[in-house]
Formats: sequence, structure tokens, C-alpha cells
Amino acid sequence: MLYHVQPLNPVALELGPLSIRWYGIIIALGIVIAYILATREGKRRGLPDEIFADLLLWAIPISIICARIYYVLFEWDYYSVNPGKIIAIWEGGIAIHGALIGAIVTAVVFCRKRNISFWKLADIAAPSIIIAQAIGRWGNFMNQEAHGGPVTREFLEGLHLPDFIINQMYINGSYYHPTFLYESLWSLLGFILLLLLRRVNLKQGEIFLAYGIWYSIGRYFIEGLRTDSLYLFETDIRVAQLVSAAVIIISLALIIFRRTKHNIPRYLD
Repeated sequence: MLYHVQPLNPVALELGPLSIRWYGIIIALGIVIAYILATREGKRRGLPDEIFADLLLWAIPISIICARIYYVLFEWDYYSVNPGKIIAIWEGGIAIHGALIGAIVTAVVFCRKRNISFWKLADIAAPSIIIAQAIGRWGNFMNQEAHGGPVTREFLEGLHLPDFIINQMYINGSYYHPTFLYESLWSLLGFILLLLLRRVNLKQGEIFLAYGIWYSIGRYFIEGLRTDSLYLFETDIRVAQLVSAAVIIISLALIIFRRTKHNIPRYLD
């Protein structure tokens, strides 16, 4: 059976020479929702009303820069001979792990300056971070990127996906795994899990570390399906899988180590 497949337009609005893409709108939406959720929970946990607004003023630009640096480092063979392209972020090329590293380092410094517990702030923010990631992956969907290897239309129909997703996964004559969707759904489940963990009243830091473990487990396996992975220089090791494994191990080790301490407050304290 032949299908007429028309991909969705990645440009939402054109204002003269300026194009506003759905990718940017969706990423911005994720940030706004994350901010609202974190601010509300922060108020309940006794943090100042403006704390996350002040943090985001630093974290957003630093995260974007770090996401680009991370990507460029692992694509250095290309950028070393095309240095003018290093700043061409509008052409694509950012990595979520780089953004997370930038955001965490920024938050650590910020919390020290404000005399706030990093672990308390991180626990409050963890569900917001993962729901922002769940939303943000739909920006990849609109750009027809971050997909997996080729599959058949019958395979996608077997997943009971709506036609608009199946059609958008038709790229240059082939259908592909909607890995953006796999990760989005995994992150959505993680969001629900983290909200439930709040009720368990874990030690401070454990909700954030649980986020790191949950996201990394999903990312490790989903990354194996993707066709656009960054590799560890000239090896067959996928950087995202390596980082995910390291995050899982480090997070588990921190939970075990911090469990031996008796002076660590709990989330609801």
C-alpha cells in the first residue's frame, strides 16, 4: 500500500528573515513548565520565591554553551577543520549531557553563594528537570532528528502510534525508530516516580540521584538504537552510554555512602 507522507513543518512562524522554529518553542515550553513546578515546590519547602528565577538566569545560557562545547569536543574531527562552524549553534549540534553538566555546576556554585543546600534544591528541581526533558524531545520530533535505525511502517503501526507520528518518522524514503518518543515516555514515567518518591521522605539528595539513575538507565538502552550518537573519539563506544553508565554507578555509590551518615536531613524536614 502506498502512503502519501507529508512531514510537519519545523518552522512555526516566519517574521521576515526571522524563522521561529517549533524546536525552540517546545524547549521554551519545557523550561517554563519546569520553572513553575520547581517554584511551587520550592515555596512549600521554604525556599525564597525568586530562587529558581535567579538560578535560571545563569543556568540557561551556561547550559546552552556547555551543551555546544560537549558536542563540539566529540565531533572535533569536523570542527578542527571548520572552526568557523563552532559557534553555528543554529545549525544544530547540542548534547543534553553537556547541558546537564553545565546546569549542575552552575547550581552548585549558585547554592554556595546563596548559602542554600545544593541537595535540597536539586531534589526539588529533579521532577522539573525530567518533565522538561520529556517535553523537549518533541522538539527533536518536529526536526525529524534523534531517531533510531530504519524500521517498517508495519512495525510502527504495531506500536499503535497515531499517523502523525508515523508519518513524521518517514525520512528520506525510510521509516525510523521514534527514539524521541521512547525517551519522552521514559522521562514521563520518571517524573511520576520522582513525585511518588517525595512522599517516601528520602534523605536529601536521593530524589535527585534517583533521577540520575532512572534517566540514565533509559538513555543507555535507547542510545543503542540511535543513528546520531557521539562516539568516544575513534572508538565504537557511544559517549552517551558511557556517561549514563558512569552516572548510574556514581549515583548508587553516593546513595550508599550518604546512607552511612546520620546527620543528613530528609526531604520533608
